[in-house]
Amino acid sequence: MIVACLGDSITAGSPLWDPDPDVRLGIESPDERSQWQWWAVRRGEDLDFRNHGVCGQRTDEIAARLEGAARGADVLIVQGGINDVVQSRSVEEAARDLAGMVEHGLRLGLRVALADVLPWNNGDARAAHDIVRLNTLVSAIAGETSVLLLPFHHTLADPERPSRMRDDWTDDGNHPSIEGHRLLGERAFRLP
Repeated sequence: MIVACLGDSITAGSPLWDPDPDVRLGIESPDERSQWQWWAVRRGEDLDFRNHGVCGQRTDEIAARLEGAARGADVLIVQGGINDVVQSRSVEEAARDLAGMVEHGLRLGLRVALADVLPWNNGDARAAHDIVRLNTLVSAIAGETSVLLLPFHHTLADPERPSRMRDDWTDDGNHPSIEGHRLLGERAFRLP
């Protein structure tokens, strides 16, 4: 089964991986385990993950790549939104983009799952509030469209500080560590 993973740097595997070989040349010690997909495939299911993550992209930019990413796929995983928050873009606009990607995937006849937004350790109170608001909207989109919601935020949130990832689950405060990616692949990912 071909699973197209469409998203930003979280999908790409930052900070230690990128699906683009040219980008990977700039990573000092690339490690393919820095992808939640790498861990998900080890669960024994017959899955072929196609990583279409691009660092720094907002949801409108991710949406523009959907057709190419979905070509030949059986399943579409939609992930994005943190760069909208980082760039102070309206979370309602980001949610509309995410809803549009989900609906587009469904129109293409794909099984679709939608991931919520991770905590951002390097963000401020405004960003934390926006992530909570966006995740509320993401949850509503999943419910309204009857697609699977992948609980990325809850999986890596520090129980003591829920607006942050646990320190050992992030390398840089922006992205999951290898251990964080492992948890996303083993605990948060499920097939729709």
